[in-house]
Order: sequence, then structure tokens, then C-alpha cells
Amino acid sequence: MKTVKLLLIEDDIHLGYIIKSGMEDVIGGYEVSLASNGKEGLESLKSFSPDVVVSDIEMPVMNGFEMVKKIRQTDLDLPVIFATGKNSPKDVTVGYDVGADNYIKKPFTPEELDAHVKSLINIKTNSRLRLKNAVHKIGKYTFQPKNFTLTYDDSEEKILTARESQILELLLRQKGEIVKREDFLETFWENQDPVYASRSLDVFITKLRAYLSKDPSISIRNVKMTGLILNFD
Repeated sequence: MKTVKLLLIEDDIHLGYIIKSGMEDVIGGYEVSLASNGKEGLESLKSFSPDVVVSDIEMPVMNGFEMVKKIRQTDLDLPVIFATGKNSPKDVTVGYDVGADNYIKKPFTPEELDAHVKSLINIKTNSRLRLKNAVHKIGKYTFQPKNFTLTYDDSEEKILTARESQILELLLRQKGEIVKREDFLETFWENQDPVYASRSLDVFITKLRAYLSKDPSISIRNVKMTGLILNFD
């Protein structure tokens, strides 16, 4: 199996080495490069070429939010996980807004991080293969999952995050049918706290509704205690 190159940005150097040892020596199959802040993380990104980034948020020099904003200016596809104890709705929203794909709550075990990383890489890989040249019409919008673009009336283009694109694609595949909340949570937030994961899903659905709001024929409707339905003309 190919070695997974993991870039870990963590300002607590002692904790960073513990996580590095856990992934390389306990789990195996990982090569971990350490950086202590966002600025160092961006520098390591160029020289290390990671398969996945795992980053703290509150760090000196440059925090995790600012670092991921800069990453997304040039790379929309690199898997990014925030490792943090911050889990308020506001923090979750900001993290996904800047382009993170997932969160893992501190403290965590090497096995938990391994599960998050492999799940995210598999989702991204499968999505790229399945949607290589796909173009979808959603009402007056054109959705191109490969490029994470949602274009209104062939003129106004919105760049989605990878996770926004994946959730919209799952809804689209089952247009007019209920997609159970459990399906979203198991696909995108496996092994996370259910309440925390459900809150994250709600953040994404609210954002997708706003992106699609220019066409009143489009709706993402909640079905109480069951799931969500995407409908459009």
C-alpha cells in the first residue's frame, strides 16, 4: 500500500511528536512532516507535497483558518482536517467556509485519526474518478463536481468547497428521494460524535440553500426525523 504523506501543523511540539509517532510507528503506512504554525505549514506544503493536511487552529504567526484560506487559493482538492477542541457552531462554520473538509476533536487516538484520513482520501479519490467529466443541470444552475463549481444562468460562478460539492452530489444522485441523515453522517463524518456531525451537516445544508437561492424552483427540504430531499424543475 502507498505510504500516506501527512502534513501535521501543531504548535504544541511535544503533542506533534506524539501524533507523528502514533501514525508512523503505531498505525504504520504514514510519513508525517511537522510544522509549528500556518506559515511553516505553507512552506512545508511546497517541499513535502502531502496527501492530506491535519492542522490545529489556534497557532502563533499564522492560524489554521488563514493557512487553509491560502491553500484553497491554489488547491481546491487537497484533503484538510482541522484537529481542535473548538466545536461551537460558529467555529465549525468558519472552518468549512475557509475550505476544511472535516474536523477531528482533541484528544484523539492514532486509530481515530487514521480512520478520518483514510475515509476522506477514499471519498476524494472515488469522487474524482466518478465525476471526472460530469456536468449536471440543477434548475438554472450548472454543477461541475470535478471543478467544484456551481454556475447560475451561465454567468455567476461559485466555487464550492470539496465537502459542499460532495454533499450536493449525493443529494443530486437521489433527486426527489429522501437521503437519510444517517447516510450523510456515515459517509462524511464516520466515527465522529453524532451531535457534532449533525451540526456540521446542518451548516453545509444552510450554505447550499443560500447558493441555490436564485432559482426558486430549487429546494432542499427537511423531512422531520428522517432526512433531506433535493427537488427542482
